[in-house]
Amino acid sequence: MRIAIVVLGLLVAFFGIVFTLQGFGVIVSDSPMTNTTTWSILGPIIAVVGIVLAVGASRRRG
Repeated sequence: MRIAIVVLGLLVAFFGIVFTLQGFGVIVSDSPMTNTTTWSILGPIIAVVGIVLAVGASRRRG
């Protein structure tokens, strides 16, 4: 179960990074998320939540 939570955390962090890059207009230029302040702010928050989830699950005792 711990490995699944780590993988889920890494997946959430990946999507947070993608949302951030789309919010800044780096990845896709014709997306509704492109150059949007909302995703520029929410993306890093989502990425940090994913990292905290992954690190927390990996450090938990089994």
